[in-house]
Amino acid sequence: MVAAGAHRPGPLKQQNKAHKGGKHSGASQRRAGGRVPVKAQPRRRLRDLSRVDRRHQALQLRRQRKEAVLAEKRSLGSRDGPPHLVVVVPLHCRAAAHDTLRLLQSQDSAVVRVDEGRAGGFALLCPRLKQRWRFVTAQTGDLHAVLDLAKVADSLLFILDAADGWDSAGEHCLSCLFAQGLPTYALAVPGGTDLPPKKRIDARKKLAKAIEKRFPEAKLFPLNTEQESSLLLRHLATQKQRHLAFRDRRAHLLAYTAEFVPGQESDLVGTLKVSGFVRGQTLDVNSLVHIVGHGDFQMSQVDAPPDPLSLNPRMVKGQKRSQDTEDDSVNGTDEMEEDVKVLMKVDPHKQESLQSEVVPDPMEGEQTWPTEEELQEAEDTEMRDSGVAWVTIHAGFVVLPGHEQHACSWTLCCPVCQEGESSGEEEPAEEECETMTVSECLRDDQYDEKMEEDEQMLEKYKQERMDEMFPDEVDTPRDVPARVRFQKYRGLKSFRTSPWDPKENLPRDYARIFQFQDFSRTRKHLFRKIEKEETEGASVGWYVTLHICNVPVSVMESFKEGKPLVLFSLLPHEQKMSVLNFLVRRHPSNSEPVRAKEELIFHCGFRRFRASPLFSQHTSADKHKLERFLRPDAALVVTVYAPITFPPASVLLFKQRSNAMHDLIATGSLLSVDPDRIVIKRLVLSGHPFKIFAKTAVVRYMFFNREDVMWFKPVELRTKWGRRGHIKEPLGTHGHMKCHFDGQLKSQDTVLLNLYKRVFPKWTYDPHVPEPVPWVRSESTLPVQEVEME
Repeated sequence: MVAAGAHRPGPLKQQNKAHKGGKHSGASQRRAGGRVPVKAQPRRRLRDLSRVDRRHQALQLRRQRKEAVLAEKRSLGSRDGPPHLVVVVPLHCRAAAHDTLRLLQSQDSAVVRVDEGRAGGFALLCPRLKQRWRFVTAQTGDLHAVLDLAKVADSLLFILDAADGWDSAGEHCLSCLFAQGLPTYALAVPGGTDLPPKKRIDARKKLAKAIEKRFPEAKLFPLNTEQESSLLLRHLATQKQRHLAFRDRRAHLLAYTAEFVPGQESDLVGTLKVSGFVRGQTLDVNSLVHIVGHGDFQMSQVDAPPDPLSLNPRMVKGQKRSQDTEDDSVNGTDEMEEDVKVLMKVDPHKQESLQSEVVPDPMEGEQTWPTEEELQEAEDTEMRDSGVAWVTIHAGFVVLPGHEQHACSWTLCCPVCQEGESSGEEEPAEEECETMTVSECLRDDQYDEKMEEDEQMLEKYKQERMDEMFPDEVDTPRDVPARVRFQKYRGLKSFRTSPWDPKENLPRDYARIFQFQDFSRTRKHLFRKIEKEETEGASVGWYVTLHICNVPVSVMESFKEGKPLVLFSLLPHEQKMSVLNFLVRRHPSNSEPVRAKEELIFHCGFRRFRASPLFSQHTSADKHKLERFLRPDAALVVTVYAPITFPPASVLLFKQRSNAMHDLIATGSLLSVDPDRIVIKRLVLSGHPFKIFAKTAVVRYMFFNREDVMWFKPVELRTKWGRRGHIKEPLGTHGHMKCHFDGQLKSQDTVLLNLYKRVFPKWTYDPHVPEPVPWVRSESTLPVQEVEME
C-alpha cells in the first residue's frame, strides 16, 4: 500500500494572474479577505430602468411637452391670456398694408375695435372662436418702431410684393430683425390678381424660390379674399410660438392707452399712467421699469381697470356705446375711471433704487483724519483758487448687495497717468469738425462736402490696410525719446503665460461701477427664482395701469405722435453700471472701416444707447489683444461701460451716417459682465539688420539714441522670420545696437520689439439715441480693392 502524500507542483506549473477587484468601493476589503458590510443602493442604480419603463418615461415626457405647447396656444389670445399681438411689417414700398388690414377687419363673426390716436391699429374680437387679436402696423422706414414692436410681438406678419418680394429697405429691416431675434412670423402676399392665371403661377414659384434663403420651408399666404384672410388668422392662432430669451424672463407690455399727469413742481416731469396687458412674467410693483428709448423709472402703484378688449359681448357693447360719446383724446381712460381697483402699492423698504453709479469717497482710503487747522486751510485754499488740485486717491470696489464684501482697494491714478495721450504714430487723431459756408451756389458746396467725406473715407481705408499689412507697428519718434514716449508700456516674456494683475493701475471710472463677486452664480439664482414663480404681482394676461413716477413729458409726446410705447421690467441690479463685453461679427452688408473708440449705437436686448467701444480678440486666455479696427473675417469682443444686463441678450451695432441714417455694421450677443477682463494694447517697434554675423547682428532705425537702447535692453526681440534674441550692447550714440539671436538672420528680415499696455474703455455712455431717417442703400464710395498704398 502506497502512503498518501501531498502533491507538489512541478517547475512547469501554469501560474494564473490573480483577479483584480477594481478600484471601486469595497474592493480593497475583498482583496484583504474581510467581510464587506451591506450598503444602501445608490441613487444612480435606482434610476436604471428597464426597457419598457424607459419607453413609458419618454412617452410621458413627450406628452408633457405637447400639453405645454397646446396650453400656450390656448392661453394666447383667450379670455384669460393677453390678446394675440400681431405686428404688420410691409417689406416693399409697393406692399399694400392698408388692404391687408381692411381684409382682416372684414370678418363676419368678429367685432372690430379701432385704436384711438394710432393709425392702422385695431383689435379683433371673435367671441364665437374665443379668440382676440390686436394688430399694430409698423411705420415703413421707422427702424426703431419696427425693432421695438418686434421685442413684444407674439407674431410678425410680413407683407410681400407679389413680383419682387422685398426691396433693399426690406432686406435691411429683415437683417435687423433676424439679428435681434425673430418671433413667430407669417408671410402674406396681397395683390397679383391682375395677372393671367399662368403668369400668376409662375410669379408665385419665382417668389417662393426668392424667399427660400431667408425663410426656409415657409408658407406663402395669398391675401385677396375674406376666405384667405380667415385662413391666415387660423394659421396665426395655431402655429407654435417661438421664444425670445431676453423677454421671456422679464415682464413686458405694449401700451394700449397712456395719460400724463404733470407734477406739482414742474409741468415737464410728472406721473405717466400706462395701461396694457402684462406679458412674459409676473410684474412686481417694487421693481424698476425700462421705457424703451427713454430710460429707467420707478412705479408707485398698479391699478386694475376694466378690460377694454373683453370677449363678453355685453361688455363690448357697453364700452362701444361709451366710445361713441367720448372725445378724440389719446388716453381714452375717462370711461374707466369708475370700477378701477388698486392692485398693489409700492413698499418703500422693498423698492429697487435708481442708483446706477457709485459716488466714490475721496477720503475712503486716507490713513489719518485731518485736523481742524488742516480743514480750515483747505477751505481757504479752495476759496482762493478756482481750480481743483488733483491728488492721488483710493476708492473701494463696490460689490452688489447680497454678496460678500470685496476686500480689495483699488488705486486711482492722477490724470497725467490716465489713458489720455494720443500721438500720430500710436493712435489716429480724431476727426475735425467740418464747417460749411453758405454761398451763392449751394449745390457746389454740397458736392465739395461730399468730396471731403470721400477723402476722409479714403484715409480710413489706407489706415485699415496698413494695420492689416503691418499689425501694431509704429514708427519710433525722432523728437521725443522712446523711453518717455512709451513709458507706460512694458515687455512680456510671453503674451499668453506672463502674469498681469487685473487690479493694477485702474482708472477713475472703475470707482463708479459695480462688479459681481460671482456673476454666473447670481444669474443662476435669479433665473431659478423666476422659474419657480416666486414673484408676487400682476399675473400674465391682466390688463393693468402702471403709475410711473418722474417721467419727462417727452415720453407722452412721443406716444401721441404714434410711436410705440414699450415697457420692460428690470431684474435686480440691471440699472447699475458695469463693464459689458459683447461678442460680435461684422455684418456682410457693410464694408466701411470702423475704428476703435468711434461712437456706435447699441441695441442690446431691450436697451439702446450710444458708446465708444474697444475691440479685442476673442480667446480663452486671460489677456486679450486690442484690435484697432473691426475685422470682417473674425469674431471680436466689444467692451463698453453700460448698465448690467443678464445674458442671453442679442446685440446690434449701428453707425450713424452724416445724413442721420443708421447702418447695421455688426451683430452678436452679450458675452459677459466682467470688469476684470484684460484688454492689452500692443506696440511693435521695428528695426533693420545693418551688419549680420553668425548669430549676431547690428540693428539700426529702432532707436535713435544710446539711452533708449539701454532702457529697452531687458525686452526680448523677435523677427518676422521666427528668430528670437536680445540686445547685447549699444553701439555709438545714434541708436545702433548689437543683438544676439538664436540663429543667423536673413538680410531681408525685420527685427521687432513688442511693448504692451492695458487699455480701458472711455466713459461715453449716452442713453439718448436720435431717431434715424428712413434707410436707403448707400453707394459704395471706394471698393476695398481700389485702395492703393503709397
